[in-house]
Amino acid sequence: MSLKSKIIITGLTDPGVVRDHNEDTIGNNPDLGLAVLADGMGGHKGGEVASALAVDTILNSLARSLNDIDLSSTDENTGYTLASIAVERAIKEANSVIYQASRRNEHYEGMGTTIVVLLFYDNRYTVAHVGDSRLYRVRNNQLELLTHDHTLLQELVDRGLYTKEEARESMKKNLVTRAVGVSATVEIDLMEDAAAVNDIYLLCSDGLNDMIEDSLIEDTIINYRSDLNKIAAELVKQAKQHGGKDNVSTLLAQPVKPFPANGNWLNKITDLFS
Repeated sequence: MSLKSKIIITGLTDPGVVRDHNEDTIGNNPDLGLAVLADGMGGHKGGEVASALAVDTILNSLARSLNDIDLSSTDENTGYTLASIAVERAIKEANSVIYQASRRNEHYEGMGTTIVVLLFYDNRYTVAHVGDSRLYRVRNNQLELLTHDHTLLQELVDRGLYTKEEARESMKKNLVTRAVGVSATVEIDLMEDAAAVNDIYLLCSDGLNDMIEDSLIEDTIINYRSDLNKIAAELVKQAKQHGGKDNVSTLLAQPVKPFPANGNWLNKITDLFS
């Protein structure tokens, strides 16, 4: 079942004001209800190579695997759905591709990327992430951060050594403690939850949330919630107006109709004409 008519996905990526090239990559597959965002790192354009490899590998891997499994079935060993297991495997595949590429080319040695993946299925979603790219959700006009940054600074906040306000002013905010492709293995955070029609999900690189407060992100999404393209453009504009010190990328997704895995006969007929 294609989710193209049930979930709107759109995005925008921009080099920002200071950087002369863009190491972020975004991608999506509307039929699968899939969105992927990566923020690369590494010299000699290694960052943009790593992020592009990650997004392409994950999109291709999930396009191959998702149609062959019952996404809502549960894996007995982990308790996660098979959809989540497929996402995790796709990220591990991307990790291997990037790691091997960095070993073959000395210019790309040590390159890596953050990743955040959002997949919708059976009126649910899975989010997987590594690093400090984020997923937010707006539900009932309230913004909620659904991911937890893998950074040195976040660890200091978690330990009570920094307040959130002090963290925003710190120069340590870009020191990630996890990334895809920098070593032979990668640790991935997975989360599953129920999705609701008209929720708005925002995937973003740290070039957005480092530049503007969550309150401004929330106001922008609510003010332009009828037009996801406008939200994406306004968020990028706001980040650039507040300094634009890094590449800034946004991907927005919104379920507009229910998408049960096994819809009734009326839903299936409706899908044929949508």
